[in-house]
Amino acid sequence: MQVEKDKVVSIEYTLKDADGHVIDASNGKPLAYLHGHGQIIPGLEKALEGKTVGDQLTVTVPAAEAYGERVEQLVQQVPRQLFQGIETIEVGMRFEAQSEQGTHSVEVTKVDGDTITVDGNHPLAGKDLTFEVEIVAIRDATPDEIAHGHAHGPGGVEHG
Repeated sequence: MQVEKDKVVSIEYTLKDADGHVIDASNGKPLAYLHGHGQIIPGLEKALEGKTVGDQLTVTVPAAEAYGERVEQLVQQVPRQLFQGIETIEVGMRFEAQSEQGTHSVEVTKVDGDTITVDGNHPLAGKDLTFEVEIVAIRDATPDEIAHGHAHGPGGVEHG
């Protein structure tokens, strides 16, 4: 069986940045995803297309096909008063922010008195990423998984 649309694919992976530092790894707990449904970054999904169980590959995904390029307009300075009820605001804290486009995750990157700088870019935006991947299982997706747009069960999404 090959990796293709509507297959649940389980992978062991190690994710590294351009300097070879490990960012994330499955560590014996394979990630299960529904292929062709945008659950993983586009560049990795494209590289896995057509592969079979046991295949191992190393693929470097450019930023544009990973988490996108950095968008400097997503870095904004906002007044501390927008953080009502939060006594201490520190660099590295993450918040959900409302905008005309919906809810976005932002990270505090600077605290300067009553001015807080937040960054709405994904933490890995603008970075080329290298994945070392082994395909450990492939199966047909169930009708529920296809309807929901994600894999269920171990390594996938648990409904409860």
